[in-house]
Amino acid sequence: MRDKTQTNSAAPGDRLIRAGAVVFFAGAVATLVTVAPLLLGTTPFPTYMFGLSMLMGVGFLVAGAGVFQSIAAGRRQARTGR
Repeated sequence: MRDKTQTNSAAPGDRLIRAGAVVFFAGAVATLVTVAPLLLGTTPFPTYMFGLSMLMGVGFLVAGAGVFQSIAAGRRQARTGR
């Protein structure tokens, strides 16, 4: 018996999760780039570069919002019985 959900169909919240992952990894790269001069003993980057490191938290929150949106859609679907 086949499931009604297609494997390639996008569920609610999937785009937010993907976007959050991209923003998170961009923040992770920014963090590595920002911290590297401190560990290597070279001239540190300007202060605004440390702000880019905050993208990790923003990406985490965006992905979390996508997860909660997916949970809400699953609950709505369970209530309607489809």
